Amino acid sequence: MSNSNTVIRNATPADIPLVMELIRALAEYEKLSDRVTATPDLIEQALFGPRPMAECLIAESDNCAAGFALFFHNFSTFIGKPGIYLEDLFVKPEFRGCGLGKALLARLAQIALERDCGRMEWAVVDWNEPSIKFYRALGAESLDDWEIFRLKGQALVALAMTHTSV
Repeated sequence: MSNSNTVIRNATPADIPLVMELIRALAEYEKLSDRVTATPDLIEQALFGPRPMAECLIAESDNCAAGFALFFHNFSTFIGKPGIYLEDLFVKPEFRGCGLGKALLARLAQIALERDCGRMEWAVVDWNEPSIKFYRALGAESLDDWEIFRLKGQALVALAMTHTSV
């Protein structure tokens, strides 16, 4: 498959069904389909609501939707600058190997520099060796001395209800 007609563009509200399709395809690839609870309405509010929480790039090859990158800003107090956190990067299997993943990441790097971000970060499941190799080939570093923590569901509710006055 050629990448001669590759386009990386910003998602629009009309792309919500496509974004949902790509989210589901990513979840299936990562063997996490049972964890997808997002709805088109939730994704639309997150991307295009009154206070957008994330942004999305769409990769197209020969006018076919081929992948996406969904990201948002974070902030580093140590460097005093915003960063970009890449939540999801996915290229459909039939489009892999023709540079679309790199094109999405390159566009994201351009956005980071345009916005004076100090870095880009993301997580990858530890069994995904092809992606890990790909990221390392781009110069990305693994933060082996850090662990990712997540608070969700009842644990999140319980902590929120904890008395915080001192």
